[in-house]
Amino acid sequence: MTTTGAQVPRAEGVRGGFQRHLLLIFSMQFVAVVVVCLMGYYNVAPVFAVVLLIVIVSALTWLATERTWRQVSTLARWVGNWKEGQGDLDALQTDRLRRSDEDIATLARGFHNFASRIAGYNERERNFTRDASHELRSPLTVIKMSTDMLSDEAGLSEFGKRSVQRIRRATREMESLVEALLILAREADNGQGEQDFIVNDVLRDELANAREMLHGHPIELRLEEPATFALHGSPRVFAVLCWQLIRHASQYTGQGVVQVTVQPGMVSVSAAAGSDQDASAPGQRGFEYAIAQRISERFGWPLSLHVQGGNRYVAEIRFPKPLPVSA
Repeated sequence: MTTTGAQVPRAEGVRGGFQRHLLLIFSMQFVAVVVVCLMGYYNVAPVFAVVLLIVIVSALTWLATERTWRQVSTLARWVGNWKEGQGDLDALQTDRLRRSDEDIATLARGFHNFASRIAGYNERERNFTRDASHELRSPLTVIKMSTDMLSDEAGLSEFGKRSVQRIRRATREMESLVEALLILAREADNGQGEQDFIVNDVLRDELANAREMLHGHPIELRLEEPATFALHGSPRVFAVLCWQLIRHASQYTGQGVVQVTVQPGMVSVSAAAGSDQDASAPGQRGFEYAIAQRISERFGWPLSLHVQGGNRYVAEIRFPKPLPVSA
């Protein structure tokens, strides 16, 4: 990969040559048409021959223009098909670039540098997220083991037991966050063990875990199931996505009911705004929603966030390819 500061060889040719090529082509067409028209005006050639010559001149002009424009079309097609991590950036730095027009070569070099910067930034972000997540797993494991041993300690006071429970819940929340970060850090081959799973079953288990993690908070979780459907994918990724939305809704409302609803091909999470919350912009609050949005984009599950009735937060996840549930 070419680094940002690397010096890219300048293409041979004169800047603005593409414009001059077009100007030359259309100037020659104009002169030819004027000459042919004068031949017809002075009866040097019959009308049929004049029309035929104009058609021939126009066709030659179009062919010359198409040949000149071919480099632009090739570059536009390459840019349109390019995806980060797919496609050879060095294809823009081949010897063919040296023989192209300087304006086109400048566009190619600019896109090459821009794409290289994006690829480098994404790679550094993935590496940092992956390394940080792995480093956090070890202390979390130690904390879990310590709280398990401490909870079995004889003579532990009620205050100590409540403290251990708070540490355990915080550890589980941290584990969920680390797992979400690891999901985002993985490449396209996510290795999440894709399978067919029933959305409703995963949600019931996730809400049971969420109730335990939200224990002590004035939050009531409800699950409504007017529909049932299945998905092909990773049930763990789906569970992490739903937990992030539940947590965001819980922080948004402060206290009250957070409702999860299963509809055909869609899951929604809704909550009423708390007294100290700005109901007009719930999506601007919370790291959890940002993670949920990244996961939804990564796995092609569109996520939308809006406000209903002036004070009700509603997050909706749509699944383009829901599966029916066999009896």
